[in-house]
Amino acid sequence: MASPVHLIGANGRSGQAIARALMAEGETVIPVIRAPEKLPDDLRTSARVADLEDACALATALADATRIVSTAHARSIPAILDAAPQTACLIALGSTRKFTRWPDAHGNGVLAGEAALLASGRKGMILHPTMIYGAQGEDNVQRLAALLKRLPVIPLPNGGRSLVQPIYQDDVTRAVIAALSLAASGQIIGPESLVIAGPQAVSYRGFIEAILAAAGLGKRVFLPVPGGILEFLAPLAARLPGLPSIGRAEIRRLLEDKAFPVAPMTTRLGFAPIPLQDGLARLFASSCDAAPLAHGSRP
Repeated sequence: MASPVHLIGANGRSGQAIARALMAEGETVIPVIRAPEKLPDDLRTSARVADLEDACALATALADATRIVSTAHARSIPAILDAAPQTACLIALGSTRKFTRWPDAHGNGVLAGEAALLASGRKGMILHPTMIYGAQGEDNVQRLAALLKRLPVIPLPNGGRSLVQPIYQDDVTRAVIAALSLAASGQIIGPESLVIAGPQAVSYRGFIEAILAAAGLGKRVFLPVPGGILEFLAPLAARLPGLPSIGRAEIRRLLEDKAFPVAPMTTRLGFAPIPLQDGLARLFASSCDAAPLAHGSRP
């Protein structure tokens, strides 16, 4: 019988999705979490309490770990490596934010976590997803759809020509499980780093058009706006009711191409990610199914 999977970050969106998938395959999941009361009942019973900043508590929680999955921010990887047994395998989520030309604490933390794993010589893999959509409660696509519903005209930085390559949550989950399988079969013998992304990049405008179509919102008028002007207007727009707060750094990142080859992912992990249109169709179909419950009705 396989050893349990110690799951750090089980209360997050990706963490819960991974926990469910592992349990569906008959795996035993031990959540390692600061606040077990935030977990569903079936995960809470096996949870171990530990704060990532409490080295002693984390070492106690991971004392018998042989397989660790972390969906916590990659900046925590050094602490996890210090606390875990030397022989334990670590599969962690990073982020393609590490490639940004506009460094910030998030991206720098990912770089630090990756560097720690690669320097450790330990068996493991850090998976760097692009923008994740489709997780229960995610607010990337859903937040955009809610905003698009209120906007007859959509301003796009530089016309929305920059490339994005979102990855569906199910594919992130499959990537983690595939990495665990590689480790179990001896195909991971040292630290690795791998980008995981959707099958192909699309322009940001194409991404918005795909969301409009999948959400049944019809067509919109697009207004190309220089990025510099949007950066100037961002603080003002944040004061208007109904509009999200978008920082200047976020607008700058909208101007970056986020396109990555998927051949390394498909070759190493053994599966191809689903197309954007299929993922969006699943997301909005599940949103419609859940809508009555969101308004307080019961099945």
